[in-house]
Amino acid sequence: MKIAMLSPYSLSRPGGVVGQVHGLSRALAHFGHQVTVIGPDDERERGAGADLFVVGQPRGVPSNGSVAPVTLSPLASIRAERFVRRGGFDVLHLHEPLAPVLSYAFMVSPPVPMVGTYHRAGVSRWVPVLKPLVKLVGARMQVRVAVSEAARETAMRSSRGEYEVLVNGVDLERFTTVQAVRTDRPAVLFLGRHETRKGLNVLLDAFARVDRPAVLWVAGDGPQGEVQRRRHPESDRVHWLGLLSDEERDARLLGADVLCAPSLHGESFGVVVLEGMAARCSVVASDLQGYRAAAGGHATLVPPGDEGALARALGVALADAAEGSGQSSPDALKAAETHAQGWSMESLAERYVDVYERAIAAFTGNAR
Repeated sequence: MKIAMLSPYSLSRPGGVVGQVHGLSRALAHFGHQVTVIGPDDERERGAGADLFVVGQPRGVPSNGSVAPVTLSPLASIRAERFVRRGGFDVLHLHEPLAPVLSYAFMVSPPVPMVGTYHRAGVSRWVPVLKPLVKLVGARMQVRVAVSEAARETAMRSSRGEYEVLVNGVDLERFTTVQAVRTDRPAVLFLGRHETRKGLNVLLDAFARVDRPAVLWVAGDGPQGEVQRRRHPESDRVHWLGLLSDEERDARLLGADVLCAPSLHGESFGVVVLEGMAARCSVVASDLQGYRAAAGGHATLVPPGDEGALARALGVALADAAEGSGQSSPDALKAAETHAQGWSMESLAERYVDVYERAIAAFTGNAR
């Protein structure tokens, strides 16, 4: 099958949607399918490669408590549509199809069968403004997929049509090719953008209240990074890692004892929770619908924004890590790892092949 997979977000910036795009395309290629990823990019020049077609330079657009790196160029959208129309693709897979603007050119006269995957939990501010176009986007899809019940509810409020739920996948193979980074004390790892929605300030304040020997690894960057770094400077207990490569990120996951996901809202699904389990971390996360669905009872969940509750949960998790008990016991870690393996990217790719085949059948039937 020849598949075009479109991301509205910069392909060179870490993020949940982009991680799914890259991971799913690799898994599909492993099964023998030909996948070309389409999207804006900060680092690569515009144009086509064997498995990549770059259209547009991204710019930061406030969205859902975050800053989305999307292109706002109508010409980029037109170039993407022409590339797909002329490329002989069997199906187009649009990730976050409501996000501006790459998917919009496909709504006039769709050149190929289309599958849309809706990742967002929480309606963005541009959706009411573009309501007629947003409804058209949903109506043009042959199959509509949401990554969680929270994302499904958001999509149904924004657009039209029926939505099936296929949760995000975890790329488990990558943990077999890197060496863990170890430390002399139990380590807590934060992975995410440094913005209010991700709750980094809550984690930093909570960790300051934990009196056990431990180190906090803070990965990533973002608009709140400098402010939070001034509040909690680099020290023996707090290490600011900056943006990490995929290999560095995985090495830290494998070396950490606790993965903390303290987001305040807007998380449709918890891939980072599953990644922590797959790397045999114990997980402490906010009690959000998306994280709860991913955890499956294998994580400690605390009320979002509750600094005291988070400090207490981290204290227990670090004690368990030091003693190899509780959530860090061999049996508990193995059970969580097994749970995460049930959400592998390979399993997700197999399910999407069925989705693509149904989209092609529906498109062909309508064309008769």
